Formats: sequence, C-alpha cells, structure tokens
Amino acid sequence: MGEQAQDVREQVRERCAAAAVRASTRAAASCCGGGCSGEVPDLAGGWYDEAERSSLPEEAVLASLGCGNPLAVAELREGETVLDLGSGGGIDVLLSARRVGPAGKVYGLDMTEEMLALAQANADKAGATNVDFLKGHIEAIPLPADRVDVIISNCVINLSVDKPAVFAEMFRVLKPGGRLGISDVVAEDQLTAAERAERGEYTACIAGALSFAEYRAGLAEAGFTGIEITPTHEAAENMHSAIVRATKPHEAVASRALPLVTNSTSGECCG
Repeated sequence: MGEQAQDVREQVRERCAAAAVRASTRAAASCCGGGCSGEVPDLAGGWYDEAERSSLPEEAVLASLGCGNPLAVAELREGETVLDLGSGGGIDVLLSARRVGPAGKVYGLDMTEEMLALAQANADKAGATNVDFLKGHIEAIPLPADRVDVIISNCVINLSVDKPAVFAEMFRVLKPGGRLGISDVVAEDQLTAAERAERGEYTACIAGALSFAEYRAGLAEAGFTGIEITPTHEAAENMHSAIVRATKPHEAVASRALPLVTNSTSGECCG
C-alpha cells in the first residue's frame, strides 16, 4: 500500500473511531460525511423503519454510517451465515442475527477497535449470541474460503484502497451459490475521477466511488454473475446511493483481481 493510501486509511479509521465515541455517548453519527465534514448530505436517512430502529440498542443506531439498508434486498433466511463488511456499531449484524435465527451465524468485520468494542457491547445488550465481530480489512477477509452464504455491506466498499481485492475476497469467502446484498455509493459513468473528487472528500464516501460500469466490470472479473446495480437516491450531483446484487455461481472458478484504476481510498468502516 502506498503512503497516500495509508494516509487515507488512517483518516477513515480516525473518523470511524470518533463516530464510535460519539455513539457511545449517545450523540448521532452521520453518513458518509454529513455530520463529520458538513460537506455531504446524510445519505442514510429513512432506510431503517421505526420498528427496526426501536428494537435495537440506541448506540447501534446512532453509530450507523451507512447509505442505505442492505437487509432490504439481502433476503436472509433461517440458518444462513452472513458477513457484514465494515460492520461499525453493529446495526446490520444485529438485524441479520434475528433473521437468520439461532441456527444461523453473522460475522461483522471492521478495522476500528472503538467500533468493534461498541458493536460487541451492543450485541451483549441485545442478547445476540449468534454473532462474532472480527478485526481486519475488507481487502483481506479473515475467514476461510466458502464460509458464508450472504455478504452485506453499507457504504463501505467505496472507501477501499483496493476494490479489485475486495471483490476477489468476497468471491473467495462466499459459498458457491452465495450472494451479495450491498448498499454503496456509485458514480454515473460520465464522471471523471476529478469530478467525483469535487463532489466530496474520500472519507465522505464520494470521491472513492466507482462508476456503474467499473462496478459491474469489477464484480464480473472476480467471477460474479447476475450483477444488478440499482440507484436508490442521489447522494450528490450524478452520484447515487445504490443497491448492488450479485451471485457466486454454483460452479465457481477462482476469481481474478481486476486491474482497475479506481480513484479509490481505503477502509472498511463503518456501516
């Protein structure tokens, strides 16, 4: 990793650590920038209904930094194993744990000690016994191959320093027939890297976003099929929060990293 990428990863880590501290004192965090930089609107509003929010520890809701609700499209089933990339304060992990039930399992992956501690505390408050929180980076997921049925993520992949590595790692840890249900920020194809950067800083989830075409190409190169990218609402001019779906084929072959120029950043926090 280059020096610039390391610097950006540290910026993301610091931002997420600060969000965890705010949430632990019951002050709201904001995606993906909004309350942090003041330069980008809150992208997450309205995506979790009141019943979902009220059933969780308040700190889990306040720590959410996402841009959507991946569970709205993940279609989780009893007994499934789920991985949440950039699990933050644990909101999507806890909601997933209820849907997969006692026979299921949910892993939350985050790089930030403060978020991991907050998430575990939230899981303890919620009485969730079928969850595990892992420290690590989404470019090198600390799980064996063919382990999970579903991968979810909320406004995190756009922050990665190496998106082809993320796509390859998602493909690796999914079981054959496994699927993605991801919320992310995606740019319209005509925007240049410079134009994306003009719309928001890296830690505001904008500048590091792939275009629709880049996202599809990256997932396809990793081996995914059935790729769908559906914009849900505008995050900035010609930049959209979107739902990303894809499937690992039952007859899957080893994935290949895609040599994309991704104008990307670093990080795995903090949905």
